[in-house]
Amino acid sequence: MAEPIRCAIYTRVSDDQGLDLSFNTLHAQYDAAEAYIRSQAHAGWILLPDKYDDGGFTGGDTKRPALQNLITDIQADKIDIVLVYKVDRLTRSLADFAKLVELFDKHDVSFASVTQPFNTTTSLGRLTLNVLLSFAQFEREISSERIRDKLAASKRKGLYVGGSIPFGYRLFNKSIFIREREARRIRLIFRKYIEIRSVTDVANYLNQQGLLTKVRGFRNGELFGGVRYSKDAVGRVLRNRAYVGQIIVRGEIVKAPHPQIVNTKLFNAVQMKLDKARQGRSWWLPKTPLA
Repeated sequence: MAEPIRCAIYTRVSDDQGLDLSFNTLHAQYDAAEAYIRSQAHAGWILLPDKYDDGGFTGGDTKRPALQNLITDIQADKIDIVLVYKVDRLTRSLADFAKLVELFDKHDVSFASVTQPFNTTTSLGRLTLNVLLSFAQFEREISSERIRDKLAASKRKGLYVGGSIPFGYRLFNKSIFIREREARRIRLIFRKYIEIRSVTDVANYLNQQGLLTKVRGFRNGELFGGVRYSKDAVGRVLRNRAYVGQIIVRGEIVKAPHPQIVNTKLFNAVQMKLDKARQGRSWWLPKTPLA
């Protein structure tokens, strides 16, 4: 009698909405795959008891706990066939799919889709899967491009679309205003650089005055900043086009709706001196936080 063919079902859904229901998308995927395995009982297919469910995880990468458990069990020679409801439940990345298929081949594991009649035991099945995933990845990249285009268009219209607000500004009702107390320090940094022409000396001056960088917070409540000035911190201020009412959108300098803190003549003079001071050294031109 032939040995049974051990089948594992992998399920995934991108968001966690509705996962607390008694019957959700993961259950529906599992039930469909379970029924498919029962239909192949004559061929010796049996369902393994372990479940591999990733609820609330994107298919854009492989950093998913259940998928990693599945990979571990494949490497331990516990699985003969991996079943999914649709191919994109396993991954939406063609590169990741190629790596997973290579892993399956190495351990003599087949891959089958319940709703798409092919598997990787045949060359035609491999070709069909690659074509399908190519279109899936293309669709995902097009969607990402549309989002980026929309954000860029919003920025050009002067709309705030999120992100860190530079030191010297504050956000109110989705508009950006000058925080005058902080703006005075920005102007001081620009004037001091024109006066002493050394980023390191400007940092030393600020530290001697007992001034610290701005304290900011992560979403998890952790704080950062509130430390002594370094030459890099001063350099980021001096190179930041936000202070002359400009933002960078896809490499293009665009006039922004928020007010200037530093006048354009002073800003340009500082840029010229910074460029001359390089003398073969590479200065990092940071992306403005409003870009």
